[in-house]
Amino acid sequence: MLVDLLVSNAYVYVDRGWEIPAGWVAIKDRRVHSVGKAGEEPSAARTVDAGGKLVTPGLINAHHHMYQNLTRAYAPVTNGSLFQWLTGLYPLWAGLTEDSVYASTYVAMVELLLGGCTTSMDHMYVHPKPRLIDAQIRAGRDLGFRFLATRGSMTRSVEDGGLPPASVVQSEDAILEDSVRLVEAYHDAAAGAMTRVALAPCSLFSVTERIMSESARLAEQYDLRLHTHLAEDHDEDVYSAEVYGCTPTEYLERVGWAGKRAWVAHYIYPSEAEIGRLAHAGVCAVQCPCSNMMIGGGSADAMHLRARGMQVGLGCDGSASTDHASMWLEARMAMLLGRYRNGPQSMSARDALDIATRGGAACLGWDDEIGHLRPGACADLVVWSMTDVALAGAHSDPVEAWLRCGPAVAGTTIVNGAVLVEDSRPVAAALGDVLREHAVHARRMQGLSA
Repeated sequence: MLVDLLVSNAYVYVDRGWEIPAGWVAIKDRRVHSVGKAGEEPSAARTVDAGGKLVTPGLINAHHHMYQNLTRAYAPVTNGSLFQWLTGLYPLWAGLTEDSVYASTYVAMVELLLGGCTTSMDHMYVHPKPRLIDAQIRAGRDLGFRFLATRGSMTRSVEDGGLPPASVVQSEDAILEDSVRLVEAYHDAAAGAMTRVALAPCSLFSVTERIMSESARLAEQYDLRLHTHLAEDHDEDVYSAEVYGCTPTEYLERVGWAGKRAWVAHYIYPSEAEIGRLAHAGVCAVQCPCSNMMIGGGSADAMHLRARGMQVGLGCDGSASTDHASMWLEARMAMLLGRYRNGPQSMSARDALDIATRGGAACLGWDDEIGHLRPGACADLVVWSMTDVALAGAHSDPVEAWLRCGPAVAGTTIVNGAVLVEDSRPVAAALGDVLREHAVHARRMQGLSA
């Protein structure tokens, strides 16, 4: 049988517990057709010689704010706490337009592809203009990137005791109406989908209880995922106690979110009992190690959450807090942070890779089709590239070397059977024009001259 694409001469990490030291991956009709050992390869219309490099499933980004790359390393807030950082940047984000969101999303997705990410969600909760998520979906389709758009929202401005200006929040009815519009226009529940939609109120301190409970109701009606920030900062604990008379986790349970549809970002400060309850309910969590360390607010103990039965993924988080979008770097930092916290036996490169693939897929509710390279999976994979100098002496374990050595970048990134990065360069003809447009928008929003 002639397959469409063959990635050969590789160390193939197929899935947890299944690795092929001298192997290949065959792709046909946008799916993994087969995997095997050298000498058993099928004939192919095109062959990518991996040159003995590591091949893994594409990494999955389970929490991001792509528009924030328009305000990266913004000097006035670089050393602030989470709430100081937010209040300093919200006025800038009020300048978002459909064009600037398209450019920022396009750039973010290309950057993710270069870091080995083949599927990402985005938590878009700032809405100073209508149809910003439509622009994101258009960027994903233009690139051929697998994308879970989330309809984020805020209802509480500074006038209502919240953090953002009134220009970026919306009424309850506007949020709910647009949520239904986006789901009915773009959500594709079919196997192999490239675009899906989830509902994602920003946080318990930025939306009303009605938005939380109605989002849960709509998720049941349309069979959707639910996402929000949770237990990220001690200030959130204080707010929740004063406003709701309970902890953030107890509030999540009260509004009907403690179920298998939900995944939460950060989850740094729950009690042991709360971890157990949400794990039992099927809620997933996302660790964002680089962003957490940059802002200095603590970070979830990923391996402990997993030991309690909770599925855990990784996320880049905001491109104005992390200031990058490399899932390889997030995986490396997750491993280092885990070992620093709990000792060298507590976390391996394979643990980090599993969190960045299978864990992320579980968060997005896509765990049957992505996050692994078993036959039948979506054809999303990465051939990793590292210099000979970086790998000198690393001959015994390519997976450990992938995170211990480095830096690593994607030499080839394949999404839905299509090569989107080749020779560590994006295959995106419009990238130069988009970068120039991005610079114009970024300078405008930051009040800088052209």
